[in-house]
Amino acid sequence: MVKFSKKQQEAGKKFQRDELYNPSEALKLVKEIASANFDETVELAVRLGVNPKHADQQVRGGVVLPHGTGKEVRVLVFAKGDKAKEAEEAGADYVGADDLVSKIQEGWLEFDVAVATPDMMGTVGKLGKVLGPRGLMPNPKSGTVTFELHKAVTEIKAGKVEYRVDKSGNVHVPIGRVSFSMDQLKENFNAVMDEIIRARPSAARGQYIRGITISSTMGPGVKVSPQKMGA
Repeated sequence: MVKFSKKQQEAGKKFQRDELYNPSEALKLVKEIASANFDETVELAVRLGVNPKHADQQVRGGVVLPHGTGKEVRVLVFAKGDKAKEAEEAGADYVGADDLVSKIQEGWLEFDVAVATPDMMGTVGKLGKVLGPRGLMPNPKSGTVTFELHKAVTEIKAGKVEYRVDKSGNVHVPIGRVSFSMDQLKENFNAVMDEIIRARPSAARGQYIRGITISSTMGPGVKVSPQKMGA
């Protein structure tokens, strides 16, 4: 039997766990329920009607949140020559090539997002076993393998987040902080949902959006009705 802390029990009294709310109601409840002594992240979880085992039903990409995530993102870029200079001018925190590969192989991982130019992927591929499991491997589908480094770095710094369906058919995306205003959270929520809906695979059949839950880092999940998305 699951045991809930006193704070969790108190939070549970403020809403019905099985009720489906509209997005605004859910976001308001998440803000009210949050009780940690730090600025909790607000996370969106979406259950999709896809089978991730099939390559043609993968859902993956990136979206720039209108109000960012509230977190300072450290960007690392694998590039050489003029492209390395472009990345530095765009505000990348770390720029390099083989030197960074060696540093990471030695255990250094002090960055949040990795970007690489296509010509560097042969070298970066050596880090697959290190970066892959941590979700840090550059990937063209998420826009992190590109020659357009200024655009990529600028968007990431501005609040671009990546999303990817997991093996259970769920997508988890941070959409801000508890301290954000309702308007900021709602606009970030809408931006992510619009992108996920746009990314629907043509091979997906039946109901695509099967469940939506919003929660804070330490708080319980509040369910959102897909039918009330416009509310």
